[in-house]
Amino acid sequence: MVSAPFIKSSPRWLRRKGARPTELTSAALQLFVERGFAATRLEDVAARAGVSKGTLYLYFRNKEELFKAVVRNGLVETIEMGEALVAEFRGDAGELLVLLIRGWWDALVRSPFSGIPKLVIGESGNFPELARFYFEEVIERGSRLVESVLQRGVEAGQFRAIDAHYLTRVAIAPVVMAALWKHSFGRLEARDISEEAYLDTHLTALLSGIAIDPAKGGAFEPATSRLRSEP
Repeated sequence: MVSAPFIKSSPRWLRRKGARPTELTSAALQLFVERGFAATRLEDVAARAGVSKGTLYLYFRNKEELFKAVVRNGLVETIEMGEALVAEFRGDAGELLVLLIRGWWDALVRSPFSGIPKLVIGESGNFPELARFYFEEVIERGSRLVESVLQRGVEAGQFRAIDAHYLTRVAIAPVVMAALWKHSFGRLEARDISEEAYLDTHLTALLSGIAIDPAKGGAFEPATSRLRSEP
């Protein structure tokens, strides 16, 4: 006959087993950010997650697959949420752009994932396959999302007639820079920098620069074009 204590403990054991992939990716994220990809060993990930190395192999074939799972469970998931938001949103393009960038800021800068961009950039030469994975799954996909919102604003007459492809890089760069700075020179900075003030400044400058100027009918001529046309 099965005892009552065993019956009560079984669901708890099952929940822990189901939670193991998340526990492993969480431990891996910590170690990837602390040590980098090359220096992180699978046995150390398993130890931090409180399981054996053999248990880790039940879920992930190798370190590369584990890294991809870390990125997909965090950053790619955030992009998927952004894609759903853009598909359903029916309001002002400027408001949507702010929601999108703030969401990306929370996911990238204000979370443990803030160390991933520095890791990928630093180790892209030695691990080109992982760099390509990150570029295709995160950078390209996220850029297409922001570009679609900028283009929506242009077509709706809410933004200036700008090149959405290039502006996408301008819009995203300060967010990526904040993540890189946080895990490099930010540790040396004597003066505390308010993340919220930084983000507000960026969004204010961005929206002020692309907003339609009624007096000019929304026309926008890049400074470089004006210089080339001057004698």
